[in-house]
Amino acid sequence: MSANWWQSEFELDGDLAYLNHAGVAPWPRRTRDAVVAFAEENLHRGASGYPRWIEREGALRESLRRLINARSVVEIALLKNTSEALSVVAHGLSWQPGDNVVISNQEFPSNRIVWESLQRHGVTVRSADLAQGSSPEQALLDQIDARTRLLAVSSVQYGTGLKMDLSLLGRALRGSGVKFCVDAIQSLGAIPFDVEAIGADFVAADGHKWLLAPEGLALFYCRRQWLEQLELHQYGWHMVADAGDYDRQSWQPAADARRFECGSPNMTGVTGLQASLTLLDEVGIERVAVELQRRVDLLVERLGADPRIELITPAAADRRAGIVTFRHRDRPAALLHRQLSAQQIVCAARAGGVRFSPHFYTPQSAIERAIDAVLGPDG
Repeated sequence: MSANWWQSEFELDGDLAYLNHAGVAPWPRRTRDAVVAFAEENLHRGASGYPRWIEREGALRESLRRLINARSVVEIALLKNTSEALSVVAHGLSWQPGDNVVISNQEFPSNRIVWESLQRHGVTVRSADLAQGSSPEQALLDQIDARTRLLAVSSVQYGTGLKMDLSLLGRALRGSGVKFCVDAIQSLGAIPFDVEAIGADFVAADGHKWLLAPEGLALFYCRRQWLEQLELHQYGWHMVADAGDYDRQSWQPAADARRFECGSPNMTGVTGLQASLTLLDEVGIERVAVELQRRVDLLVERLGADPRIELITPAAADRRAGIVTFRHRDRPAALLHRQLSAQQIVCAARAGGVRFSPHFYTPQSAIERAIDAVLGPDG
């Protein structure tokens, strides 16, 4: 097997330089094949193979458990997206007027709006400026007071690319009574993530970014001790202890995290995500992280060396994951983004700049092409 055997898994058109994995990622070949095969099975056999589909769903739960190093699959739920998972937490906890939630000023709207929606219960949101204080983590911790019930933060900030020290936060919160909720959508599939080492109570992440899977399916981790503490607001046949016993009149919620899955599972999404996870598992998340870091280092070094470029993403390697966001002093971000898009360089406008987000397989030629477009004659 060649050193970079995984390159054959990706078939992006040659005119594209795809640097938007922090947005929506392309699928690997095996994921396309798995979804197509699933569609063909539905076309020709309908749901006659449903028992095998359920086995695949179980295999996915186990794959996700390993990915985040959860203790048991009973802590893993499959929900539609990160927003739904965060909403399960926000509206599942019991709140009192005067309680507060601490977040950062760099959160994606999903990790802000769900907490702001609690205002009708008398809950306030305290937003920490991550640029203030001795460290981003200390800025968050400084916002905690006697009425703080939960700290919610992204593992990697979607705009600036700042990587948080989650283990430090977890240690600081241990025994405090403040629950710890992590939006890990910009970490899972890009860098190692260990929920036990971090000490998070809740973790949410979609599969369509660094996990290279279809949209519409997300991981929700709920630490076992909180499973029955979150009040349920969605009910249906799938979330009961005896799912499949349709004649039973009495019911109770499942004892595991399936209690948060009210209805029929997204089997197409299950098929795609499980296929993508097999690729990441075969490569190894440590190798993925190393290859990704090499690509990010190249962007930081080349762009950061030009005096016209202001890096928004931290230069320190331990403070970044797969995102490099920057400003061009001579070209407004919106204009630069339009110019790059016109050259088929797929990226995003975020945090007042342009965001590049390669992945472990991104060809160096694509990265150099993007750099040249930023620094070239038009720059």
